Amino acid sequence: MSSRISFSQYRLEAEIERCRAECQWDKIPPLLEQLAAARLHEQDDLGTLLLAEALLEECLLENVTLLKTSTPLSDQTQPKLAKAKAHLNSLLSRGRLEPHYLNEALLLLAKVHYVQGRYRDAQGMCARAGIEEFTRDEQPVYHLRLLAEAFVIKGLSLDHQTMSAASRVRLSEREEECLSCYLRACDTALLYLQELDKTVSTPSAKTAKSSISSPPVEVDPGYFLQAALQSAYLCLLHKGHLAQGTHQLRRVMRVMESRGSRNFRKGVSRKLAEVLLSSVSEDSYWGPLSTPPPTWLHMEGATHPKDTIYPSSRPPQRYSTEGAFCPQDVVEEAVLLLLITESMASGEAVISRTPEHQEAREASIQEASSVYDMLSIGMARRGQYAMLSQAVSVVDQCLERAMKFSFNEFHLWYQLGLSLMASGKAEGAVSVFKECARMKPQDPTPPLLAAKVCINQLHWIEEAEALAQSVVVLGEGAEESLARAHLAIGLCCSLRASDATLKGDRDEFNRRALQALQIAHEVDPQDPQIALYLSLQLALVRQVSAAMEPLQLALRLRSDDLHSLHLLALLLSAQKHYQHALDTLTVALNQYPDNFNLLFTKVKLEEVLFGPAVALQICEDMLQLWQSRYDFARPSEVDDSSSIPPPEPSPISRKSSGLHLTLPDFQETETGSQSAPSLAVSRLEQAMSEVSAISSTHRQGPAYIWTTLERIWLQAGELFMADGRVKEAQFCVQEAGALFPTSHSVLLLKGQLAELRGNDAEAKSLYDEALAINPTGQHILIHMGKLLVRTGRVGLGEKVLRDAVQAHSVSHEAWSGLGEALQSRASTQAPDCFLTALELEASCPIRPFTVIPREL
Repeated sequence: MSSRISFSQYRLEAEIERCRAECQWDKIPPLLEQLAAARLHEQDDLGTLLLAEALLEECLLENVTLLKTSTPLSDQTQPKLAKAKAHLNSLLSRGRLEPHYLNEALLLLAKVHYVQGRYRDAQGMCARAGIEEFTRDEQPVYHLRLLAEAFVIKGLSLDHQTMSAASRVRLSEREEECLSCYLRACDTALLYLQELDKTVSTPSAKTAKSSISSPPVEVDPGYFLQAALQSAYLCLLHKGHLAQGTHQLRRVMRVMESRGSRNFRKGVSRKLAEVLLSSVSEDSYWGPLSTPPPTWLHMEGATHPKDTIYPSSRPPQRYSTEGAFCPQDVVEEAVLLLLITESMASGEAVISRTPEHQEAREASIQEASSVYDMLSIGMARRGQYAMLSQAVSVVDQCLERAMKFSFNEFHLWYQLGLSLMASGKAEGAVSVFKECARMKPQDPTPPLLAAKVCINQLHWIEEAEALAQSVVVLGEGAEESLARAHLAIGLCCSLRASDATLKGDRDEFNRRALQALQIAHEVDPQDPQIALYLSLQLALVRQVSAAMEPLQLALRLRSDDLHSLHLLALLLSAQKHYQHALDTLTVALNQYPDNFNLLFTKVKLEEVLFGPAVALQICEDMLQLWQSRYDFARPSEVDDSSSIPPPEPSPISRKSSGLHLTLPDFQETETGSQSAPSLAVSRLEQAMSEVSAISSTHRQGPAYIWTTLERIWLQAGELFMADGRVKEAQFCVQEAGALFPTSHSVLLLKGQLAELRGNDAEAKSLYDEALAINPTGQHILIHMGKLLVRTGRVGLGEKVLRDAVQAHSVSHEAWSGLGEALQSRASTQAPDCFLTALELEASCPIRPFTVIPREL
């Protein structure tokens, strides 16, 4: 019988110890009743101690909110606290507890004094307790919890005590004592959680034999254990010691993870990322495995980190740093921390929408939102948007995971929309912004952003107009967004006018565009973008003089705007002030020297002013600029061991790569005469072998890179044709064709070359192919119509030219061509066509006004 009683005692004590370690306070009273029923203890002081602890901890769990605000608890309103206090006082007055149980009672009473606001008494109880007793090995796991709580109670008690007329030295000593308590409390709490994990994963002999042992549960750390984990770094950061606070946060992150520390680690990683992003610059960053720089420590009045000054007797286990990945800069570390935090936050998010889970769900959403906000900031800082497409894709993935618990959560949906927009996922961004507009129908920002994506990236013009109209409907509620909504409508109508095939539709869209832009200008007369697009719309309908006034306003508001300067140059060229236009363009190029759009306009102006030979130098410069910006050289293919010397590059080709983008020159350098056919062919083949390799094997990157190169070659080809150098023009066309063999612009220039060689049949075939690709191409229709008229097919040529006039009613070349076709058959309508052509030519810019991008 005695052995049975001994085994029951052994089993119950093991179960009580486990419950104390895992903070399962509701299970302790039933176990104490079993002990009392078996009468295993002659005196029940231990049972009274355990009951007092259970009552106290249950009271603290019920009043966490009050504890966080440092609101004292009273015996009158907290019966469990009153009972626990009475039990502890009774135990201490009897004095029959064993020494280690007496220390436990003193620490519990210190906790009681603290929650009741008697901080000196709490400090005194901590001093009376033999804390060293708890630091020895082979102690129960719950002793580590009590020790961590004792350290933090002592530190918090010192913090709460006022010091009247205290000297600065004494105040500094107290602060140091508090900090030492917090550091030891943090290390001890982390060690407790690690040791608790070991008991769960590897049960002791006691718990292994227990027949009533239960599966492990998540530990609720409670207020004091949470304070023990957090107080050290919070105290340092609160004092402005950013270097030491960052060092403490990194120390905590290197501690081996345990089951109970996951939520804490999530908060620590987020806090560390916040500190890094807000307070540590790129230049002052130091690695996570190194100590803070001496300059930082000196500014904080320290010589060494606090953890080296106050080492723990039993530090927690930390991960080995051997072979570990180490971030190289502040953004890299912050983003890595935030990705760790996001992984934990999304995995533990509350997705249930039942009323009882509402508070937990809101906390999950708030936590996730803060992580995603900081992650967006960190990703945006990475390389100043240079690699934003790749960086933001990570944010996209994180935000998409967040959608599972973000039903009707505007902020997260809005963040996802911005992220998709930044990463170029236009269709997804529009869908998300529409959902945001549904959640907040009075907010004009989401529909305007959706309209912006539709106009700038997708060319969904009707969809964009409908979205902008939804903002206009808000009226005054749209506030400053009302002008932007009218601007969006004006741009949509202007773009639809450019796309319209019927003159009546085109005129109506132009009228609506002008009306919307004038309203936008009236609503916000100080918006330079609205003034710019109002001027552009007036220019598009050939009201050149009227377009000057809003453009001058736009330049007064923003004198260095690229598109305003470009439009001014085009307007001056439309008034035939070519030298003034070139001077304006030179000013613009001084500020934007690498802008290809400006350079193409400069080519046209220099061709008019100085001839095609001079303008070709700009094309040469553009080729070199293109190669310097998008250098796809292949140095591995240059054979240094070859006995054949490489061809000497052009003086402008200064790049050290194996490819040299230069314009061809098939003339003798000494005589200036045309070279022999064989020499011309050999040079052409040599140049082709160098340059066309870039199109056949290096077609990578965005498409606009290669369309720009194609346009440069085609522009050079046109200039060579104007200069009478057919072979060079043919070379440029072949280069452009190697990039885009089915390009209608390439086919058009090939047809023009065929006409120059007198091969009308080949020219017509090429024009037919170009029209099949682009049926409304202005220059294709004009050249085809003129060719048909010249070859005797006047009726068909007139039909093609009428199509050109219908599609491009402001093209003086189309009207002139139609006049020639009508004149060839003695039509009385020919003079009217010529007069219309003259009127339109008088206001025709050097390049179409549509080269100015119409974007919101």
